[in-house]
Amino acid sequence: MTTPLKKKLDNRAALPLVAPFVIVYAALFLYPTLQMLAMSLTDGQLILPGEWVGLSNYLKLFRDWRFGNSVANTAYFVALTVVPGTLLGLGFAMLVVRLKGFWQAVVLAVFFLPYILPVTTVTSIWTWFVYGPGQLVLPDRVLGRPPFVLPIAATITVWWTVGFNVLLFMAGLKNIPTELYEAARLDGAGRWMQFRAITWPLIWPVTALVLTIQLIMQIKVFDQVYLLVQGGRVDASMVLVQYIYTLAFQRNQGGYAATVAVALFVIVAAVSVLQFQLLRARK
Repeated sequence: MTTPLKKKLDNRAALPLVAPFVIVYAALFLYPTLQMLAMSLTDGQLILPGEWVGLSNYLKLFRDWRFGNSVANTAYFVALTVVPGTLLGLGFAMLVVRLKGFWQAVVLAVFFLPYILPVTTVTSIWTWFVYGPGQLVLPDRVLGRPPFVLPIAATITVWWTVGFNVLLFMAGLKNIPTELYEAARLDGAGRWMQFRAITWPLIWPVTALVLTIQLIMQIKVFDQVYLLVQGGRVDASMVLVQYIYTLAFQRNQGGYAATVAVALFVIVAAVSVLQFQLLRARK
């Protein structure tokens, strides 16, 4: 059988295997995305169609102070969570990987346990802590005060996700040959020099992965902030996804909410590509 014919038959054989994924992907992602793009060009409500307004909604973004405020709050939240969560994950992983057998499994389970909890449960635990035992060191009703909402939400998020980062870093650390550390010790290298010369360069691909995952996750933050500010001043701590929720489900401005959602999609894509390029250049 000739190579071109064999290749053609292989492609035909692969088509039934790929088709279910393509169909599901088109139905659950491509079609809703196209609908959102179309809706962003109208003044429609959440359910009812509206009139065509073209790019008016997009021009409105530049005059909307709430949109600018939500972008700034989201950037602030990202700064409070992505780098600290990554560094803590690496630090804890370097400590846990030194343990062996049973104790390593126990400590790893303790770190990972919060990550398997729903975000509502995690936020409720921290709310109880701040309103309960935390009142011994924190002012009353601190959760409702705008300057504290995002830092507390960031603390909750780092505590919630650091276990996942620890798992990823441990997988990377275990792939580093121990012979490299033994050779470095024979050359008189201390722990800091071993980290700089061996651990950090070899763990960098995992670090880049963790940074990218955390960045995408935290740009789309909603639950923690929303649960913390119920009944408080929303605008002062509103993030992008929360603003989309407010427009769509509370103000029934489906068209403009779709516009903000498109802007969020563009921001996530642009920041992810930029970060990927910077991390690849660093590598």
